[in-house]
Amino acid sequence: MTELTEDAGGLPLRSLSAQQASDDAADLHAGIDDLAGLVAGSLRLSELLTEVSTFAVRAIPGADGAGVTLLRIDQPHNMVEALAASASFVAEIDEIQYVTLKEGPCITAALERRTVRSGSLGGEKMWPRFGPRVGRLGVHSVLSLPLLLSDRVIGAINVYAHGKDVFDEHAAELGELFAKPAAVAVHNAQILAHALALTAQLQTALSTRPVIDQAIGLIRGRSGRTAEEAFDQLRAISQTEHRKLAEVAQQIVDEAVHRARARRGST
Repeated sequence: MTELTEDAGGLPLRSLSAQQASDDAADLHAGIDDLAGLVAGSLRLSELLTEVSTFAVRAIPGADGAGVTLLRIDQPHNMVEALAASASFVAEIDEIQYVTLKEGPCITAALERRTVRSGSLGGEKMWPRFGPRVGRLGVHSVLSLPLLLSDRVIGAINVYAHGKDVFDEHAAELGELFAKPAAVAVHNAQILAHALALTAQLQTALSTRPVIDQAIGLIRGRSGRTAEEAFDQLRAISQTEHRKLAEVAQQIVDEAVHRARARRGST
């Protein structure tokens, strides 16, 4: 039989049987092993975050669903970089937390670099708007674990349960043990995603550079301007018309080709 007492925070604390402790430890190790088996290069960032959230549900006792969120702490108005959830109800809670209210356990855990939990969200004073809203969805317990690196926090894992007082100190300890390798796995995927995005940008720049150079040459030939002045003209058109620089350059080149063909056809 598993007995219940209260921890220092007033939440129920389980006195675990040896079998329950063994089962919880096995689930945690299985979740960490799953993290170790993730190959960032074979998954998009969103897919990897979904996998991590699914592993968290397995690793943390009592969890009904989980989400992983990458945050830019220094950008409060555009804080979320990426997120994923193991279940649709978690995605709904994410929308409430990050979009509708901008208040909740993930934000607290990340900003304060500490584990936070509640066993009665409907009456939770830490998040007076978020708690009752989520409680009305039938979700009453949350455990939020910051994803910590040595020098910064990159986000948080949020674990939810429909019942009240589900996550005790034991669950929090297991969650923190899971969050350490999860932070490394997520960060590696984040670095790879950034590198791939930069590569794509460089490839785009390389592919569009020739047409920009042609447009600069055409402007210089018509106006006698320097290369720098011709580029400034292109950029001004781009900003005024809210179009990409390469699109403006391509239009100038196409118009020059059209005029050249028209002249040739008239001779």
